[in-house]
Amino acid sequence: MGLERLAAILQHVHSNYEIDIFDALIKAAGRETGTADLSNPSLKVIADHIRATSFLISDGVIPSNEGRGYVQRRIVRRAIRHGYKLGQKTPFFHKLVPDLVAVMGEAYPNMASQAQRISEVLRMEEERFYETLANGMDILDAALADGAKVLPGDVAFKLHDTYGFPLDLSGDVCRERGLSVDEAGFHAAMEAQKAKGRAAGKFKMDKALDYTGAGNTFVGYDKLEATAKVVALYLDGTPVAELKAGQQGVAVLDTTPFYAESGGQVGDEGVITSGSATFAVGDTQKIKSDVFGHHGAMEQGTLAVGDTVTASVDLAQRAATMRNHSVTHLMHKALREVLGTHVQQKGSLVDADKTRFDFTHNAPVTDAQIREIERLVNLEIVANAATQARVMDIESAQKTGAMMLFGEKYGETVRVLDIGTSRELCGGTHVQRTGDIGLFKVVGEGGVAAGIRRIEAVTGANALAYLQNLEDTVNQAASTLKAPVAELNGRISQALDNARALEKEVAALKGKLASSQGDELVNQAVEVKGLKVLAAALPGADAKTLRDTMDKLKDKLKTAAIVLAAVDGDKVQIAAGVTADSVGRLKAGELVNFVAQQVGGKGGGKPDMAMAGGTDASGLPKALASVQAWVAERL
Repeated sequence: MGLERLAAILQHVHSNYEIDIFDALIKAAGRETGTADLSNPSLKVIADHIRATSFLISDGVIPSNEGRGYVQRRIVRRAIRHGYKLGQKTPFFHKLVPDLVAVMGEAYPNMASQAQRISEVLRMEEERFYETLANGMDILDAALADGAKVLPGDVAFKLHDTYGFPLDLSGDVCRERGLSVDEAGFHAAMEAQKAKGRAAGKFKMDKALDYTGAGNTFVGYDKLEATAKVVALYLDGTPVAELKAGQQGVAVLDTTPFYAESGGQVGDEGVITSGSATFAVGDTQKIKSDVFGHHGAMEQGTLAVGDTVTASVDLAQRAATMRNHSVTHLMHKALREVLGTHVQQKGSLVDADKTRFDFTHNAPVTDAQIREIERLVNLEIVANAATQARVMDIESAQKTGAMMLFGEKYGETVRVLDIGTSRELCGGTHVQRTGDIGLFKVVGEGGVAAGIRRIEAVTGANALAYLQNLEDTVNQAASTLKAPVAELNGRISQALDNARALEKEVAALKGKLASSQGDELVNQAVEVKGLKVLAAALPGADAKTLRDTMDKLKDKLKTAAIVLAAVDGDKVQIAAGVTADSVGRLKAGELVNFVAQQVGGKGGGKPDMAMAGGTDASGLPKALASVQAWVAERL
């Protein structure tokens, strides 16, 4: 018996939804959806789902399109849909978090401490879904409007693929109406989409290599060069006895120092030699968990199965990659210290140039937080602590407190890695001491998905080069402004103030020019059936000048239709105006469109004032000349 059933018995009620916990949440759901009938089943769904989603977020689950995050997203969207059903067309679900904390926060302090974050994650998910919910419901309603008893599979798939409606959400709506969904048709459409995506993919997967031999021995933790025997060769995915100069293929060795891509770390590059034969390795990938394939090209000679070879890893690339991989562990720990323990790794890419790390967090990382992360990581580097790697069974590893990634598949034995104060499971290659990393610098931060942020950072020589490039940029700016670097901020502010002052001065001069041009243009107006018509070009004018001049001309001409235009290169700006006493006879929007269409553009606006643009300045004189006849025809 769970908490709810025990509570129902002790509180003498006949339903879980009548206990005090749900009573408070149902009332809160009614408040936020404007529903007075607290027996409405939708309120029970919303109350139940605010509990589920909040606890999931407090445990680090963020709505996404895969895995447990997808389950979370489906729960959230089902609750939102029930609110929509009650007439709630704006985000409301996240507003229930304080009510949940009031009821359960004392018993679950971890959830209560993250209340603001939980509310923010739910708010973002709601806003994202509301953007498409109304359109999706319209499509669903239209598909069922003709009395159909089954929602077509292709429509259900369109709702899923385009509007984010999971199949079960469409099923919910249909069941409420006594209808069903063509699930077979949905899955057929899904498979067709996948097949289309595979066919149109930019990159094609290599043909699966048929290898049935023994696994190889990896010695790359301790050695970067090893003597080995070639046990298999592949050309275009097919086993061959030898590779000749100019051919590209895959070599499998019985022993290798090459690290195969895994855990976010890219595969090693290097060279395999046998006498004069040279095979340049451009990448190392796993054929099986214990079989590494060395992908590359024969540069000279011939390599045959059975040959004894020397396998040599590119030292510089491996060293740079190890620095970046090792610092990723330190950065992960620092992120959790600075941002909170909700931070969890969601993906990484470690190569010789950088480390790229994706993690759960629902807000941009501020400059101050980045600086604190950099400080913590560089303190670990300066401490120059020795790195320790231990292989042990998974149960013993758990007892050490090593961080494990949720959803990651671990074998019976794992590698526990201690780098500085970080302890994680990792099979990658790493520096011997934290000081080997040299220097750590964050170079980028941004969002990549809902609730997922990405940090990019550099280490060692790459970090130094990055800082030197920044220094060059600062020095060039200081030289341009003829100021010492220490005074650069002040000089930039001064230059911006001067630019703003000049912009105001130019605007004032344009206003004066517009006024003088307006005075001259008044005499060019022609009377057409009691209305003064003026169509003219204003050289050098911008959109604001056109509008200002238009206002002055309206005041002076009293009853008029006016078109003013300016040219900047091939681009044309057009303003059309009709005085207030004449908008019943002419519309400025129609007038400006008539002119704009003759110069390759279009526009619109209010009946008394409209703007347009064009791309064919050569047609402007003729277009302006045609205004008088157009007005006469309309009048």
